[in-house]
Amino acid sequence: MGIVTLVGAGQMASALTFPLFENGNEVRLVGTPLDGDVIARLRQDNYHINLDRTLHEGIKYYTIDQVDEALDGAELVVCGVSSFGVDWFLNEMFKRIPKGVPVISVTKGMIDLPDGTLQVFPEYWKEHMPEGVDVELFAIGGPCTARDLSDHDHSFVAYCGKDLEKLEWIRSHFETDYYHIALTDDVVGLEAAVALKNGYALGTAMAIGLKNKMGDDGIAHVNSKSALFQQSVWEMYQLLDIVGGNQKMIMYAAGDLDVTVAGGRSRKVGQYLGEGYSMPEIKEKLKGQTLEAVVIATRTARAVKAMAKAGKVKESDFPLLMHVDQCLNHGAKVDIPWKDFQTITKDALK
Repeated sequence: MGIVTLVGAGQMASALTFPLFENGNEVRLVGTPLDGDVIARLRQDNYHINLDRTLHEGIKYYTIDQVDEALDGAELVVCGVSSFGVDWFLNEMFKRIPKGVPVISVTKGMIDLPDGTLQVFPEYWKEHMPEGVDVELFAIGGPCTARDLSDHDHSFVAYCGKDLEKLEWIRSHFETDYYHIALTDDVVGLEAAVALKNGYALGTAMAIGLKNKMGDDGIAHVNSKSALFQQSVWEMYQLLDIVGGNQKMIMYAAGDLDVTVAGGRSRKVGQYLGEGYSMPEIKEKLKGQTLEAVVIATRTARAVKAMAKAGKVKESDFPLLMHVDQCLNHGAKVDIPWKDFQTITKDALK
């Protein structure tokens, strides 16, 4: 089909090499400055040391100093960095991408501005693009773990962008009989939905930690986890409207919330909080891992506080988020504010 270059050899970008390669694309995977060990091992036997999967024979691997070679002739670029690499990609990569080549991003997260505005990464990039650089941006969101995608488990996600015709062309490179892709022009809605779920996955997983702390008491405790899931969806639904996204995108937030609570770093942070660990202890336990859930929960809570101060929202409408923030940033112990969840009125559901 074409030449696709992925910049960032993280788990999700690397998992995307499976449908891309199987669709007949020439696939080039470029490691960031942090991916040296990953690329070195991939060059030996195609084994990805973090994904714990063997990639297809025939994929081409590049170190960051070879990125220009990897971009030469590319028809599509995938941004595969974590949220901590957003500014690096902005300042170092966009200026290298050949003119007219679109970029689709797997990076999830938001920036909070002093007035409480929450900005999704494609909008942030567009606003701060280096002078003279004009790149068409698209993004990926929805419930999909990298290992399940690598194993060809049926996955249903959405790709977003303003040019739906170009987006359809991008989809043709990725879609397979196991990787199913919907299209939407609601960039803010989709990207906000899948960013918010990281912070709320942390909040929902606190119930798992509380259960572990109790020991084997013979109670499944699925009620409490489901209640936190339910409250998470309600708070994310409200936030989608606040950031200017279509609230129908809540389906992707909910799906992604479910898959994230099932496993991963966001779950671990919430679980450890529920078990009684402090944030310094949790950071030590998860040393070396990127804790994106902590960042997005903190930024979202900070934005809500700023908007509340300006009279735009009420902090009391987001009791789970506010409690998560207290636990993450102010030394509070987990004490789920169940009574505060009883705030949904007939007017709120209009």
